[in-house]
Amino acid sequence: MRFLLILTLFPIVVYSQSIYSTQYKLQSDFTVFVVDYESQCDLKVFKVDYKLQSKGNEGLWYFVDYPSQSDKKIHFVDYKSQSDLKVFFVKYKSQSGWRNKEKQHLLY
Repeated sequence: MRFLLILTLFPIVVYSQSIYSTQYKLQSDFTVFVVDYESQCDLKVFKVDYKLQSKGNEGLWYFVDYPSQSDKKIHFVDYKSQSDLKVFFVKYKSQSGWRNKEKQHLLY
């Protein structure tokens, strides 16, 4: 009984990162630029194969086919100056994470 009371008083918040890449900037929640080097990024991103692997706000992104399936809609831009968030795609899941925590709010 105490456990249920604690859960209702302190709800567990889980932020998933299902991402849809839009064709136009106006359709997106924010813009993203892919940098060439890890040291230039705000977020190190690992693309996961299944939606269940994308829990949390730690750079584990699952790309979906339809906007209605996504938690966030992004638009990739051609220039760093046009972006809200700079990302670097990493090879391993353990490498993902935030380098600039000031930008974390974009994915909540």
